[in-house]
Amino acid sequence: MNAARVAAQAGVTVGIVDDNALPGGQIWRQGPQYLAKGRARIAIDAIHGAANITWLNGTRVLQARGAGRLLVEDAERGFIVGYGKLIVATGARERFLPYPGWTLPGVTGAGGLQALIKSGMPVRGERIVIAGTGPLLWAAAVTAHEQGAQIAAIVEQSSAQAVRGFAASLIRTPAKLVQAARMRFDLRATPYLCGAHVCAAQGDGKLAQVTVRQGARQIQIDCDRLACAYGLVPNTVLGTALGCRSEETQGVAAIVVDDLQASTQPDVYAAGEATGVGGMELAALEGQIAAHAALGNVTQARALFGERERYRRFAVRMHAAFALDPQLRGLATPDTVLCRCEDVRFADAAQHRNWRDAKLHTRCGMGPCQGKICGEAAAFCLGWSRNGPRAPFSPARIGTLMETQTQA
Repeated sequence: MNAARVAAQAGVTVGIVDDNALPGGQIWRQGPQYLAKGRARIAIDAIHGAANITWLNGTRVLQARGAGRLLVEDAERGFIVGYGKLIVATGARERFLPYPGWTLPGVTGAGGLQALIKSGMPVRGERIVIAGTGPLLWAAAVTAHEQGAQIAAIVEQSSAQAVRGFAASLIRTPAKLVQAARMRFDLRATPYLCGAHVCAAQGDGKLAQVTVRQGARQIQIDCDRLACAYGLVPNTVLGTALGCRSEETQGVAAIVVDDLQASTQPDVYAAGEATGVGGMELAALEGQIAAHAALGNVTQARALFGERERYRRFAVRMHAAFALDPQLRGLATPDTVLCRCEDVRFADAAQHRNWRDAKLHTRCGMGPCQGKICGEAAAFCLGWSRNGPRAPFSPARIGTLMETQTQA
């Protein structure tokens, strides 16, 4: 959104391909109970009010069709979108690690719970456990708490020492410090378990209880919902398909960019979590820099470098504080489902040499999500490298693929 605003103010023609129905992305997601306000409302109104911006909502990119062309699909049709300059701002997705019971109804990711609540799902009176790692746990807990849920516990896998060190470092980013203080105050009565993780979820047909391991002890917590995820993973599929180089940082792949957010491909820039997870403020700055650079306004772009560096340092501290405990690799039992789409057990996949062999013999990663969930779990738990993207990037209508062949 920041990139589009900067580009539109320069008078160029701008197109936004957004797979959400309403503007705002994940942070400013709108729904029946969450309408944009404050700076989010101002940013969204600026985009809607610009005559030179075309917003393609509910639209997904399916394939890169050579230089300057993308195959996309909305609810009604598939078509080709052309571009002169492209800014890839594909965000990130949650990382799930398999454990017994993680496929029970009532178990979601932390960000997933947030999205469901903002889209209208009622949680009033429900007992919710938020687990995994990182600041997203607190954001999800606050969202649920505001809608009347009882937060039974926040379960953080990082140690108390690491969390305290990170909290103390927030003095370097005052806006983050204020945000954290407000969340802690809102949830002051909520148990916060550090150095702990959910090792099992139990229930007869739906979630009823979770087992938390903290050191040598196990804790049983009754609950109606569990929101559990272990950080975020950059969405690099489009960038990689375009030929942009990516490399691993903090154990996940991210698109490589230079100081001006330019990728290794001509006329392709990248901004936000796709280049590395760093939070809303960093993503917004990168979007502005990318737009200025694409317009050739290098001076304006460089003026934002200092602030961007401040939030990049915040991201480094965050990743260090919430690095995953290697013990989490042992959460899954042999019978635990690894691939939910194709119902593949962990043991059935783990007996193979690599991700490719597992796919060939078990169909692991060949379902609708195309390995976005189980692929990251296998990479962490089994040390397997990831394969490159294959088109279409998400499920598509046959008609879309057939009708657009003549346009390729």
